[in-house]
Amino acid sequence: MTEDSNWKARTIIVGILAGALTGLGAALVLIQRAEQEGEAVQLGTSDGLKVGIGVLGLLRQIGQIGPRGD
Repeated sequence: MTEDSNWKARTIIVGILAGALTGLGAALVLIQRAEQEGEAVQLGTSDGLKVGIGVLGLLRQIGQIGPRGD
């Protein structure tokens, strides 16, 4: 691997791991909350939209990090 593609591969691997750990954490929180309430997790359309909008906002902020072509 060249130095140019090496940083790209590392960035992808870190992103994959961060996403997987974040997803695992979210699932554990939902399971814990459901167990405390004594019912199964039920996510509706509005919950999905809220999460989707939150993820898009996070991606927008991540996109603003780093060098710019100014």
